[in-house]
Amino acid sequence: MKEKSVLEMRGICKYFPGVRALHKVDFTLCEGEIHALMGENGAGKSTLIKVLTGVYEKDEGEIYLKGLDKPAVIHSPQDAQNLGISTVYQEITLCPNLTVAENMYIGRTKGVGQKWKKMNRDADKILKSLGIPAEATQQLSSCSIAVQQMVAIARAVDMECKVLILDEPTSSLDDNEVEKLFGLMRDLKAKGVGIIFVTHFLDQVYEVCDKITVLRDGQLVGEYEIENLPRVQLVAKMLGKELDDMSEIRDESLVYHGADESEYVIEAEGLQSDAGIKPFNFHIKKGEVNGFAGLLGSGRSECVRAIFGADHVTAGSVKVKGKKVKISKPIDAMKHGIAYLPEDRKVDGIVGDLSVRDNIILAQQVLRGFFRPYSKAEANKIAEEYIKLLDIKTASTDTPIKSLSGGNQQKVILARWLLTHPDYLILDEPTRGIDVGTKVEIQKLVLKLASEGMSVTFISSETDEMLRTCSRLIIMRDRKVVGEISGNELTQNSIMSTIAGGDIK
Repeated sequence: MKEKSVLEMRGICKYFPGVRALHKVDFTLCEGEIHALMGENGAGKSTLIKVLTGVYEKDEGEIYLKGLDKPAVIHSPQDAQNLGISTVYQEITLCPNLTVAENMYIGRTKGVGQKWKKMNRDADKILKSLGIPAEATQQLSSCSIAVQQMVAIARAVDMECKVLILDEPTSSLDDNEVEKLFGLMRDLKAKGVGIIFVTHFLDQVYEVCDKITVLRDGQLVGEYEIENLPRVQLVAKMLGKELDDMSEIRDESLVYHGADESEYVIEAEGLQSDAGIKPFNFHIKKGEVNGFAGLLGSGRSECVRAIFGADHVTAGSVKVKGKKVKISKPIDAMKHGIAYLPEDRKVDGIVGDLSVRDNIILAQQVLRGFFRPYSKAEANKIAEEYIKLLDIKTASTDTPIKSLSGGNQQKVILARWLLTHPDYLILDEPTRGIDVGTKVEIQKLVLKLASEGMSVTFISSETDEMLRTCSRLIIMRDRKVVGEISGNELTQNSIMSTIAGGDIK
């Protein structure tokens, strides 16, 4: 191992049936270093962390830790903890009904003869040394989320961790709480702890980190000193696009340009939700295809969920065709002609045990009312029409949707919303995880719907797809809108530059 290294992972491979999750990945962490692990969805970050913490067994490669004269053997999270590797997850894994001290020492004391005074005294000592604003005897549930995160870190530090993994620790924190957490991270860095920081927030990476390791498609892109990697280059490496790569230019013949300049279908002003997005303005015209672009975690999905009422809206207003409306839940949006195909079709989209027919008529049945159910003959006729329209591959309308391929499941959900004849259709990652042929079909369908006057918001992690489909893009970074691009400015370069650095002037 290198002299200052506290952790070295070499040639790490991990395979799942039909998936190469990690392939010969190297990662080095030094003492007293805050090291960002970056990559888009599916890049391999979580898998690498799970290999390091013993959740997954690696298939190939070796892990070295300072103080060991041979590769570390990590078969379980307990093994990792015993070796000085601690993890603080995005979701708090402590017990809110116990005191701060009890949470810090739970599972680490034996018998009923625990000396409570000593435990509280020791807890107060470490809380004070780390500058954490909490008392050992107060109930954890009375602390803010940020302080709970810090207590989890204090527990890890008291267990004499050499490697501290912070997995999206700031996702639920406000700006002041983030600053407090960063102060604690810097204190731990000064004490020689090596910190792996997993986050989607670019601003935070450049504020607190020393190095960045980028993964893409399960492989190492590179390790970089923070001062040697401008933000726009980081975005390019995460997306797999070079800044001067103009080989993928959108096909203007596929983009619909007939949007009615005089009619806004949806307008939102100062919209904000409890999902943490900053207030944003939004509008879309009749027959327009626009999109939200940004890295994973930038706030793309949260914006459209606020418009649809899927998240609780805390501020702002929405107009539909010029008339102010109140949308506090999805049924309100549906009644105003808004449809939403969600990002995670398995969790929020399909009802797996129901038939293709029942999944197709679901939204329209909700609008119609469950006291006016469709007859089976009516439902079959509707389902067969949309199966033919979208070329859905299914044995029959009675087939359980869970037995269809991902692409055909997506088409069924699309059919569900088209049946409601919406004025405004939101498609969040409609082509993720489906084959290329079906992707092209969905893109062409979007443009056809727009040409017939429907307004569509299209969200995709693939910028090439956005450029082919959208005539205007709203750019997100760190849960806020940082720019809007249309016309001749709509290029890979301008998207990456805006994501990395702010507004296009």
